[in-house]
Amino acid sequence: MPSSDRRLEPRRKPRQVRAELTRERILTAAAHVFAEHGYAAGTTNRIAERARISIGSLYQYFPNKDAILAELLVQHIDRGAWTGAADLDLSPGTLEATVRALVRDAIDNHRDDPRLLRVMIEEAPVSRELRDTVERHGKLRTAQVRDVIVRHPDVHVGDPAVAAELVLLTVEINTHKFMAAPRTTPVETFENELVAMVTRYLRGDQ
Repeated sequence: MPSSDRRLEPRRKPRQVRAELTRERILTAAAHVFAEHGYAAGTTNRIAERARISIGSLYQYFPNKDAILAELLVQHIDRGAWTGAADLDLSPGTLEATVRALVRDAIDNHRDDPRLLRVMIEEAPVSRELRDTVERHGKLRTAQVRDVIVRHPDVHVGDPAVAAELVLLTVEINTHKFMAAPRTTPVETFENELVAMVTRYLRGDQ
């Protein structure tokens, strides 16, 4: 709804370095506060105190804590491009290593504090900017995965576009869930199992 979108929009778009630094201080402080106290107790007063600014200064940048959390999630998603996709070795016999690079990249993008990840998953409101970011990120990352699928000689799938979407959803949803939850299973075990599953699918193993 447009009204809720306006409620979630930052009030001030920094045009100077000092203003941008203040905005980043607010977001960094909010990440710590939400992780330590949870969302309900993560008040704007606590965030302002952690950022060492006045509450009035905070409100110059964000109208409420919903807008701050929405911006944290936008930043989290925007960091999710597959940064090493262009440098992969796509020669025969390298499929498992290629898949591992994708999975490890997703894991690295979710190494935020698990408590903060849970807050973002469970509490973040949906803003127009968030919807646009999710759509942009999805198109970019799907295109990266599809390009690898089309070019890699060890991949045998019926429809590269559909396969790219399936692989991306499988990797991202499972990684997001695993990294955000309290865990006793080592990350390495999760990585190995996910790599094995996706590799078998792409290779066309029966």
